[in-house]
Amino acid sequence: MRARRVAKSAGALVGVAAVLAGCGAAPGGGSSPSPVGAPPATRAPSTPPAPSQASPATTVPSAPAERLVTVTRSGGYAGKTTSLLVKADGSWARLDGEARPAGAGRLSPEDLAELRAALAAADFPRLPRVSTDGGTVFDGFTYAFVHAGREVVTADGSVPPGLRPVLDALPPFEAD
Repeated sequence: MRARRVAKSAGALVGVAAVLAGCGAAPGGGSSPSPVGAPPATRAPSTPPAPSQASPATTVPSAPAERLVTVTRSGGYAGKTTSLLVKADGSWARLDGEARPAGAGRLSPEDLAELRAALAAADFPRLPRVSTDGGTVFDGFTYAFVHAGREVVTADGSVPPGLRPVLDALPPFEAD
């Protein structure tokens, strides 16, 4: 059961990565595929849309360098998947299980400082890549964290103590 949750979470993370790889490649955040072996199509330079015309996909952090943390939560009683992507400037986007925008916002400077401190204290390089120590929580959530180029997967009942403050400092996984 736990292996299935971790696999599902990893699959959702791959889906989010695919969406992020395509963000900004074509109008509306999608990418235009080109035939295998064909050179990529070139487009005439265009002016970016005005902020009032920006699509929800433009709020999704698109470059790994500008992302502070990505957390994908899956499972639970309803088996839902939600991803939170937080940029270094504190802006964030919530994506549903189909990688569609489901909310966005900006952390206050205080909340961003709290999240940065929690991420630093978590010491990602020393965390196990998969944390399964702890009790099983039936219908619990599985979490996949990506920070500073490192992925850590854990689940309710096995969340390392250093990651709990990170979860607490994140924007909500569900819309208010």
